[in-house]
Amino acid sequence: METVVSGIRSTGKLHLGNYYGAVQNFVKMQHEFNCFFFIADYHSLTTHPTPADLHGNVKQVLVEYLAAGIDPERATIYVQSDIPEIPELYLFLNMNAYLGELERSTSFKDKVRSQSDNVNAGLLTYPVLMAADILIHRATKVPVGKDQEQHLEMARTFGNRFNRMYNTEYFPEPYAFSFTDNLVKIPGLDGKGKMGKSEGEANAVFLSDSPEVIRKKVMKAVTDAGPTEENQQKPDVISNLFSLMKVVSAEDTYSYFDDLYNKCQIRYGDLKKQLAEDMILATAPVRERINDIASNAPYLSKVARLGAEKARASASKTLNDVREIIGFRHF
Repeated sequence: METVVSGIRSTGKLHLGNYYGAVQNFVKMQHEFNCFFFIADYHSLTTHPTPADLHGNVKQVLVEYLAAGIDPERATIYVQSDIPEIPELYLFLNMNAYLGELERSTSFKDKVRSQSDNVNAGLLTYPVLMAADILIHRATKVPVGKDQEQHLEMARTFGNRFNRMYNTEYFPEPYAFSFTDNLVKIPGLDGKGKMGKSEGEANAVFLSDSPEVIRKKVMKAVTDAGPTEENQQKPDVISNLFSLMKVVSAEDTYSYFDDLYNKCQIRYGDLKKQLAEDMILATAPVRERINDIASNAPYLSKVARLGAEKARASASKTLNDVREIIGFRHF
């Protein structure tokens, strides 16, 4: 069975874009692959070195991924910092990573421009830590977005370089992977792009949002003055609301409002009220599980402990092999 590794950011809550995109993919993958899903708390320090509540953030992410359908009996879900083998492999890989190639990383150059007062060594070697996360389980499949493809290419580079340097074929090559070719793209409420926390809290509907919060966010979504011609093309601020409705609403509901728009009879207030109620209904099961799991400290402790045990069993095997290949021996 092939191994899949994917990191989960430890900052931020799950929103509809996460849920209908990556998370539902993860839920499907866990039935067909040997999956390792980790909460990347080490990675978060590269941009947030002094988090206000690191443990609380990790707990929130763990709770929401469990509520969304990750099964700790089928997949291995763990906290990155619970696996000491990862930073040790990171150390070994750093010895074979070159300054020039790290400085050419697109994400590093972007971060230098956006956070010039916090250009730390961890930011520079972020791709090496990502490579360690993947190679520690000798994974061959990595679900990543376009923005991470260069980092994945660097992970292949570091793994292949290790193999050449030590005359071995130990590390397989990891490649980008999607369980489906038809990923759902969820737009934000502002109509300016995809849903995401980085665009502001009001742009995203989070799985943990209460019905009241969802209603307020959706009702504040920007609209225009309405169509002036029948069957005219919808502008972005309107098409995003219809795109959201296509995901969470019944097909006949979508068709009803689409028909009203095409006839220039649409009332955006009615559209947004319906969309809000359908979002509330669609997220209700997950929201209820979030509340139940968050209050069950023994269960969360058990899941984290089980995940760490399973991840360390894999990671320690890899690290022992790597140390042996390099030449470390105990006297």
